[in-house]
Formats: sequence, structure tokens, C-alpha cells
Amino acid sequence: MDNCQVIVAMAALAQLTRLDTFKLLVNREPEGVAAGELARLIDVPQNTMSAHLAVLARAGLITGERQSRSIIYRADLDAFRAVIAFLLKDCCGGRADLCQPLIDELVPCCP
Repeated sequence: MDNCQVIVAMAALAQLTRLDTFKLLVNREPEGVAAGELARLIDVPQNTMSAHLAVLARAGLITGERQSRSIIYRADLDAFRAVIAFLLKDCCGGRADLCQPLIDELVPCCP
């Protein structure tokens, strides 16, 4: 992971429809969601959703797999973890205790 990859990923998520789509895909792991169903759930036209999915895929945050006539999209959790790890790696100048509140906040979401 490098600065450019993180910037592309963060830019992809810096738009409401794409952020909502990514969050929905994270919640639907590991089964994923078909593109048409994503458009319906997020309430955007299918062609608009396709454009947003392309941005997220180019950023490496999602993957798509063709199943019959549908494309099933999934969040790439490894890529997302890499972005977060990159951002936190040198957390607070090496003072992990300053990042502890963030870590404590994340732990309850993943029992």
C-alpha cells in the first residue's frame, strides 16, 4: 500500500452513494449483492450504480464476479484493512497509547 493507492481508495469513498454502497457490501459479506439489487437498495438508477461500482472497483475496494446474468459484488475487506493499516501504521508518532481509544471503539463491533 502506498500514498497513491490510499488516496484513490479514500477518494472513491468520499462520495455518499459510493460510501453507502461500500458499507452495504461490508454488511453483506461474504455473500455479496447483485448490481441490480444494489441499485434498488441504494435507490439509484442502474447505470448510475454501474458508474459508482466501477470507481470502487478501480480503487480496489470491491470485486465483482459474474454469476449467470448477474454480477455479484463484494467488499474487498483485505484491501480495506490495508488502507486502514496504512493510515494507522505510524499512529501518533509511534505512541500506540494515543490510538488506543480508536482501537477500543472498534473492538465492540466485532465480537
